[in-house]
Amino acid sequence: MYSDPKECLYCTDNETLHNLMIHIANLSVSRAFLFKEQTYRGRCLVAYNGHVNDLNELDDDQRNAFMADVARVTRAMQRVFNPEKINYGAYSDKLSHLHFHLAPKYVDGPDYGGTFRMNPGEVFLSECEYEEMINAIREVL
Repeated sequence: MYSDPKECLYCTDNETLHNLMIHIANLSVSRAFLFKEQTYRGRCLVAYNGHVNDLNELDDDQRNAFMADVARVTRAMQRVFNPEKINYGAYSDKLSHLHFHLAPKYVDGPDYGGTFRMNPGEVFLSECEYEEMINAIREVL
């Protein structure tokens, strides 16, 4: 399924996007966001800047730059949150804009040893807590 860039939440930077996540930083070829739903403490997302449907559509340099951005964000997440593991998810069944979900997993935390849930809707923070998390990530990006 290929989505229309005029209807894509990442391309239009619309209200749906802002209801789901908070912008952290612009990277070399992508943008980093913090999910508002924080069942997986520190969960982030990296979205490619252009409306590309799949990783295989990028040339080698673009792909390497995007994956370097993903690695940069996961390194920052590791330093700030110290999870046991970070799960990567690149699901684009209904919204085909290249993006990676980055879900930190903790030994005694939700779904450890299994697949993270996309939108559990269980943990939301205060504006101050989001700001603290974002500032900590920005400091180490």
